[in-house]
Amino acid sequence: MSAVLQSKPPAKTSHVGPVDWRRMVEWLSADGVISAEEAQRTIARCSQAESAQHSLVRLASVAMTRLADGKPLDIESLAQYLAGRAGLDYLRIDPLKVDVGKVSDTMSAAYAERHRVLPVQVTSSEVVVATAEPFITDWVAEVERQSRRTVRRVVANPQDIHRYTAEFFALAKSVRAAQKAGGNAGAASFEQLVELGKTNKQLDANDQGVVQVVDWLWQYAFDQRASDIHLEPRREQGVIRFRIDGMLHPVYQMPMGVLNAMTARIKLLGRMDVVEKRRPQDGRIKTRNPRGDEIEMRLSTLPTAFGEKMVMRIFDPDTAVKDLDALGFSNHDAERWEALVQRPYGIILVTGPTGSGKTTTLYSTLKRVATEEVNVSTVEDPIEMIEPSFNQTQVQTQLDFGFAEGLRALMRQDPDIIMVGEIRDLQTADMAVQAALTGHLVFSTLHTNDAPTAITRLMELGVPPYLLNATVLGVLAQRLVRTLCKQCRVKDEQGSREALSEVVKPWKINGGYRPYKPVGCVDCRMTGFMGRMGLYELLTVSEAFKDKVTKEPSIDALRRQAVADGMRPLRLAGALRVAEGLTTIEEVLTATPPLE
Repeated sequence: MSAVLQSKPPAKTSHVGPVDWRRMVEWLSADGVISAEEAQRTIARCSQAESAQHSLVRLASVAMTRLADGKPLDIESLAQYLAGRAGLDYLRIDPLKVDVGKVSDTMSAAYAERHRVLPVQVTSSEVVVATAEPFITDWVAEVERQSRRTVRRVVANPQDIHRYTAEFFALAKSVRAAQKAGGNAGAASFEQLVELGKTNKQLDANDQGVVQVVDWLWQYAFDQRASDIHLEPRREQGVIRFRIDGMLHPVYQMPMGVLNAMTARIKLLGRMDVVEKRRPQDGRIKTRNPRGDEIEMRLSTLPTAFGEKMVMRIFDPDTAVKDLDALGFSNHDAERWEALVQRPYGIILVTGPTGSGKTTTLYSTLKRVATEEVNVSTVEDPIEMIEPSFNQTQVQTQLDFGFAEGLRALMRQDPDIIMVGEIRDLQTADMAVQAALTGHLVFSTLHTNDAPTAITRLMELGVPPYLLNATVLGVLAQRLVRTLCKQCRVKDEQGSREALSEVVKPWKINGGYRPYKPVGCVDCRMTGFMGRMGLYELLTVSEAFKDKVTKEPSIDALRRQAVADGMRPLRLAGALRVAEGLTTIEEVLTATPPLE
């Protein structure tokens, strides 16, 4: 289903015609939703000026106080109440789950706008239609006759109906126009890529329909908080998916000709080679979100069996650079991390798998220390997001300009703080060590499961123990877990402190324990989770820890000493967030390595 259906209250009415705001106030008062005094105040305020707004919009602007809990009645609450009065289901439209192609074939845009209705789901026998006028039904018989399906009415927010009517039908029109202009163009197999690359027998990337679909896709992704957009060619249809809070969600199925034209359009804007489809390419685009903020996107293409796949990674300045509290640092780790990054020289490492938030942590940290008095320079592959307060350099492997060469060049640029995208080999590691020994603060990343393993990884690359002891200041390992949606989470009555203690043995959980569990609502797309937060374990190199860094160090000895110096393992950090009611045990177990 395309949204959440909620149970309807028992009160019903036989009213006929448009919803009248005065009648709504009378119903709310009679059913005890608002007090008689609140009803009188509302009538007095709404009577002062006539308005063409829908009655629900008009009443929502008044913000009537609910008698039960003192909270204001918003438009969603009023729509849900109206559904109960009409004896219908309430619906809040989730556009991610609406098949726009199917619903737009049910009726014309003009018909939907005239009757203020919006089809939201189509099956072989039924059409589900959202309306904010449940007592007007003269359109039902006509839709049933035209669609040859039964109409099931649901009540929805009139503002959503107005918005999505414009969006859905405009999108469907653009796709149809693009498909008509491009015919059946599109790569059907890997072998045809070469010929298409030579002939370019595709829909014009500048066709108006293609331009509109691409613009809609971007604005829709920004609105849905997507971090990545995937355009995926398949045998029959192209598929568009968004990554939201780390999970991929199917959004739309597109004719292959249109998908290929969209890819060409985006490549054109990203200054990539539109004709070349046989090799991977990278590019960048700057655009703006609905609020007018500048958004940067990193583009990547890859030839696949059925055409060219494109992924757009979205870098929203609001999410790419955060303070330590927003990143998820506990007070314990935030204080230790702040002390670490204020050191004048040395190496600080951030470790974790791809997609664990390392770049966000580094950018946020560098942003804090990048004052006008210091020169902050980076070598990255690729540059994730352009930051005006840094001097950023892109690795160019085809020009033999890798991390080591970039770091060597940076050393002659009078830097104070250096960030190296990743230490992958001994040459880069040696240059980072030399930079730290000559009085520079160096940040970099490694791909290891936990913080202590970063020390042994550098030794495996060939860095001798005495140089590690002289330069490495600390290692931060991190993971991302989804946070519970605050709108719908409920207390977990089945959760027990014993179950959580079992997860973190031999550690113990002290303090408060307020576990919650996910439920799911439209705000979080029925997942029960909204956003993500970091889990961290911070190893600081003490004199006692240096004694354990020998030619053949014991990882267990390193781990024990790090704990003695104040490091909290990732799983323990996660368990503390569970106890605070911010996430679940299942999320923590999935994201973090077991305690050893």
